[in-house]
Amino acid sequence: MASLTHTPGWSYPLPVLVSTGLYVLVSSFSTTRIPTRPECDCSEVPTFLLECDRAVLGALQTHLGLYKIRRKVIVEPCPELCVWSVLPCTPVESYGAVLLREPAKRTTILARDPRTCCMGWRLLTQDKGLALVSGGQLGDLRDYHRHRYQHGVPEGIHDLPPGVALPLESNLAFMNGVSFSKGCYIGQELTARTHHMGVIRKRLFPVRLLGPLPAGGITPGSLVLTESGQAAGKYRAGQGDVGLALLRSEKIKGPLHIRTSESGRVALTASVPDWWPTAK
Repeated sequence: MASLTHTPGWSYPLPVLVSTGLYVLVSSFSTTRIPTRPECDCSEVPTFLLECDRAVLGALQTHLGLYKIRRKVIVEPCPELCVWSVLPCTPVESYGAVLLREPAKRTTILARDPRTCCMGWRLLTQDKGLALVSGGQLGDLRDYHRHRYQHGVPEGIHDLPPGVALPLESNLAFMNGVSFSKGCYIGQELTARTHHMGVIRKRLFPVRLLGPLPAGGITPGSLVLTESGQAAGKYRAGQGDVGLALLRSEKIKGPLHIRTSESGRVALTASVPDWWPTAK
C-alpha cells in the first residue's frame, strides 16, 4: 500500500481500510426505559457501543460502573467486534457512501465517523473488514494516525491526556463531542460558560515539523516557542513530521520552533483545518 506521507491530492483510487486497534465496550440495559431506534426490534435489549483506547479499557469500565447506581445496566467488553476505519479515496468521496458486500455473515455496523467527514466511516464487524467493503484495500495503522494528524483529529490518551485535555481546547465541540443542551457532567458549568462567552485562547492545532528530527522524535509536552523565545504552547503528540500542538491562537501565524534535548532547534508550522467551522 502506498504511504499517506505525501497525500495533499489523495493518491488512493479505492477506499482504504485500517484496523484502528481500538476496543469496544457494550452497555446493555435490562429495562426498556431507554428508547430504541424505530428500525430496531423492540424485543431486543437496548444497547450502546462505545469505542475506547485499549489502554484505558479497565478504567473506563470502572468509571461507567460508578454512575449506574441502581440501574440494571451491564457494562462489559465486546472483544468479538473489531473497529475499522474506512478512509475515502478523494475529498469528494468523503460525502458519499460506502457500499458493503452482501451478505455480511455476522454482526456488522457501518456508520459515518461522527467527528468529521474527512475521517470517512467506522466499521464494526466480527468479519474481516476488507472482505466487506467493495473495492477496498488494506491500509496500515501508521497511515491512519498520520491521516488523523494531518487533519487535526485527536484520538486516544496520548492526544487527549486524562485530566489535562479540556474539551473546547481539544476542539471536541467541532467533532460532535460536546452537547450544550443536556447534562450534567463534570466540568459542564466551565465548559458551557467558556463556549457561550466565545473566548478560547488555546486550541489543539495540526502541526508539521520542518527539517531533521531528533532520533527519538519530539518529546510530548515540549515547549513551542516563537521567534523571540516566548512560549506559544506545547507539543502534544505526533508521528514523524506531523502531529498536534496546543497553541495560543494568536501565535500560530508567526515562526515557531521547538528546542530539542540535543540543543537543536526544530521549526514547525501550524494550520487551521478546513473542516473547522468558519467562526472560530
